[in-house]
Amino acid sequence: MPPSTTPINEINGAYLKRQYLISYNAISAALWFGVLGRVAMWGYHGSLYKGGWLSEGANEGVYEASERYTRLTQTLAVMEVVHSFIGVVRAPVLTTLMQVASRLLLVWGIAYNFPQTTKNSPAYTTMLLAWSVTEVIRYSYFVFVLGAKGVPKLWTWLRYNTFLVLYPLGVGSETWLIYSAIPPASKMDEKYGYALWAVLATYIPGFYTLFTYMLKQRRRVLRVGAEKKQN
Repeated sequence: MPPSTTPINEINGAYLKRQYLISYNAISAALWFGVLGRVAMWGYHGSLYKGGWLSEGANEGVYEASERYTRLTQTLAVMEVVHSFIGVVRAPVLTTLMQVASRLLLVWGIAYNFPQTTKNSPAYTTMLLAWSVTEVIRYSYFVFVLGAKGVPKLWTWLRYNTFLVLYPLGVGSETWLIYSAIPPASKMDEKYGYALWAVLATYIPGFYTLFTYMLKQRRRVLRVGAEKKQN
């Protein structure tokens, strides 16, 4: 039998997919670094001139500087659902959809529609802080994975340990912002308020599903790392 060969179109397709994913993750990491920079800059400015970090004035500065930029940056993550659905990446479709949908609700349904409850809330600042640090680490980690030189040990540690603090911080901030928006939402339409109560209820199973998913990934990565050290 003749030796098996890989068709040239398959090689080209794999190369193009890899380059696309590197570009997508690099751009996403840079965009989220922009969110983190805005939070840090206005948080620092607030700590000096507006009554301290997380004060009302500082939070308003973070909101004004970050809301539109964050909303557009997060909207780009819809592509991750597409990637998962068509098989470009191996991430579970349901898990990806849950995370992206909850984020879109926060940036479009809450922060954009209810600035009166979001603008001065410290929960908005802590939410962006948790999101941006997480996403800078996550997207840059994928760039390393797809690259030729491998992932630095520090980045692996950050990827599979910082979520233990940042994910609960982000979820706590999100739920507070949703809860705060219920009164004005109910005034607009009572059904809108009920819908937000329903969304809050989904956070209990949603948190469990996503957090345990990350814990499983963490255990797997740590186990592989331990096996490599033994060998």
